[in-house]
Amino acid sequence: MTYHPTLSPEQKEQARHGEHMFPLQKYITTLSELYPSVSPHWHDEAELTLVTSGACTYQIHLDTYEVETGDILFVPPAVLHSITASPSHGMCSETYVFHMNFLGANTADICAVKYLTPLTNQTLALPRLIGKNHPAYNTLLDIFRRISRAYADMPPGYELLLRSFLLQAIVALLPYSSETEAHSSLESEHTFKLKLVLEYIGEHYAEELTISELSRICYFSEYHFMRFIKKYVGSSCLEYIKNLRLEKAAEQFAQGERSVLDTALACGFGNLSYFYREFKKKYGMTPKKFIESIPSGEVHTPYHYQ
Repeated sequence: MTYHPTLSPEQKEQARHGEHMFPLQKYITTLSELYPSVSPHWHDEAELTLVTSGACTYQIHLDTYEVETGDILFVPPAVLHSITASPSHGMCSETYVFHMNFLGANTADICAVKYLTPLTNQTLALPRLIGKNHPAYNTLLDIFRRISRAYADMPPGYELLLRSFLLQAIVALLPYSSETEAHSSLESEHTFKLKLVLEYIGEHYAEELTISELSRICYFSEYHFMRFIKKYVGSSCLEYIKNLRLEKAAEQFAQGERSVLDTALACGFGNLSYFYREFKKKYGMTPKKFIESIPSGEVHTPYHYQ
């Protein structure tokens, strides 16, 4: 029997992408040493992204994609995904997050039945990474630029234009799509468990976390759990937690927090000397120097919507 897990509601991104009547939102994402990653998350909407500068690694479902400047990505609805910037280059991207219902997936016509609903249900898979050598790249890049212009200029009927351009993007990729069976039982189970444990860490990173506690969430032995995390996250579980805590601390500093002690404690570091050492190792400067390097009065975030 095929395993059909329910997606983790706690890990579901809570932000609304656009309005109820116009479920489309543009995001500019900038990753750097300050914000080197976007944590694993999922949402009901699909994403179409152009990497405008730098390089990064995308994790989509359980697959890893090395992404360069100019690459285009399509992330299906309700799929776990994360981004990690290249340490030497950083990354900037332009993303349009849209609900498939905006394109008509909730209707009962032939377009919904043959294409939009299968895309939503992931029984029809479009290419996720469209690089410069992909046959659809030039067409898709032109469509992306049209989307960007229409979104910025808002000419009369721009909502219809944006819908039509997104449909054109799907049409451009359809010749390279593939029908898929439901994910294997093991693959679906691993995805579900990965969502659960990463969400738990994201909610409780400031607390004491143990391998024993986290492995029980996945119903794995500690040995199996450590191998599982290493395989799908790319680092040990303890390293992942430490990096997340450091990034949360840097985020607090960037948003105006000036107390190193309060920030360290709030992010799960009980030993101030250890926090100083690991922060300097990651960011190349002490927390105080990091705070001083942020222009006064400015608040920094890794991405903003337009």
